[in-house]
Amino acid sequence: MAGNERRIVVGVDGSDPAAAALRWALTQAAATGAGVVEAVNVWELPGYYTLAVGVLPPPTEGLEPEQLAGRILAEAVARETAGGGASDASGVEVRRLVLPGPAAAALLRQAEGAELLVVGSRGLGGFTGVLLGSVSRHVVEHAPCPVVVVRAPRQDT
Repeated sequence: MAGNERRIVVGVDGSDPAAAALRWALTQAAATGAGVVEAVNVWELPGYYTLAVGVLPPPTEGLEPEQLAGRILAEAVARETAGGGASDASGVEVRRLVLPGPAAAALLRQAEGAELLVVGSRGLGGFTGVLLGSVSRHVVEHAPCPVVVVRAPRQDT
């Protein structure tokens, strides 16, 4: 990575707020001339806590957690870069990174030297109804760069 490279790091976990964060990061990168968006999904081996609160979906089709995280990330990036997403971000390079967790620590490490860190307001954790998820809250408090927290569009029920 070049020392003067302008990059935006965005956490992507397959949730609606993370999809909105990725879309926002791509649009922001295009608007400000930041040439790179690093889309990051973090995996952990599921333990009792993660399974109890539903942080990581159970493995499917025999995939290991790292492979599942890679698939989720690839699908999210494909959705947001293919016509229906942030279509005005055509000049932005998107790098997909699958890193070992915990999520907040991995995002903070990746954000070193970044112009901006973008996260969804809450992820796949099992505590619904909270305004800010634990990962979002932690990175806001400890990030080495400015942080933007993006909420998913409100869906009428």
